[in-house]
Amino acid sequence: MDKDQVKGRTKEMSGKVKEVTGKIVGDKELEAKGNVEKNVGKIQAAYGDVKNAVKKGN
Repeated sequence: MDKDQVKGRTKEMSGKVKEVTGKIVGDKELEAKGNVEKNVGKIQAAYGDVKNAVKKGN
């Protein structure tokens, strides 16, 4: 697994936790920040997936 994949998935999970916490406590700002972080993590993980596929020659 590529470091971008790991970092991206970690960021995605952290963002999801923040998003859900924001929803539970009614903090729209925390919810929005969590959503952004989650999506940035998805992009970073996808970038790692592409890099890994290129390395393998797929």
